[in-house]
Amino acid sequence: MVSQLATPKSLAPWGGVFGGGGLFGIGYAMGVLDGLKEKGLSFTNAPLLGTSAGSWAATATVLNVSFTELSSMKVPSFPNPKPGLLAAIAQDIFGERSHSHIHVMACALPRLSRTKLSGADYPLSQLIAASSAVPGLLAPQKIGDTKYVDGGVRSGTSVDFGPDANRLLVIAPLAGAMWGPFARFVDRAMHNEISDWKTRTGGTHILFTPRENAAHIARNPKHLFDKHRAIEAYHCGLNEAKNTHISM
Repeated sequence: MVSQLATPKSLAPWGGVFGGGGLFGIGYAMGVLDGLKEKGLSFTNAPLLGTSAGSWAATATVLNVSFTELSSMKVPSFPNPKPGLLAAIAQDIFGERSHSHIHVMACALPRLSRTKLSGADYPLSQLIAASSAVPGLLAPQKIGDTKYVDGGVRSGTSVDFGPDANRLLVIAPLAGAMWGPFARFVDRAMHNEISDWKTRTGGTHILFTPRENAAHIARNPKHLFDKHRAIEAYHCGLNEAKNTHISM
């Protein structure tokens, strides 16, 4: 069990867990979040947990950075071993801001231990870099005395580490209709994590995963890092959220 059993008074009305998926994942998650916002459900003031791409979406949501601003980010060529590269890109967008509503998942070296890092303790640009440093593509991000790599190495979502909330929005860009057997593996792990989260909090969840039209945009790993496909994924996520009934 990740933390002590939550009590009703300690539960936020809503929380969010946003998973990895490269630029495609950022686009899809931001589309879902903007679609829900148009329906009157905003996560700007909710506690959020992001993994890899989800850390970008969580930070943009809380800091009111639009997808248009995010989509203007510099996309490096891969592999790129330059230390601090990803943190510098995130800093260009988010500055040196911190925020207690944001946590990210990263894997601590050398054991690849799943680690939850708080936006109250470090600049969000550093946390995003730690959560998104894909091994073999980008250099690990050092925070304090520890080096971290992409949180998705161990789990695409880490829902079991999610915030204490009555209701939880889970966005998993690499699950659902994505990539056949791989997506089914992600689905199984994620649903086990959701079960653990429910046991801890007693809350309920709403899950968004790419439907066939969104999944068709990214048919191989290289597509996840294509900015034009990320923009397509944004519009798919936006439409999926708009067409999903959610009781407030």
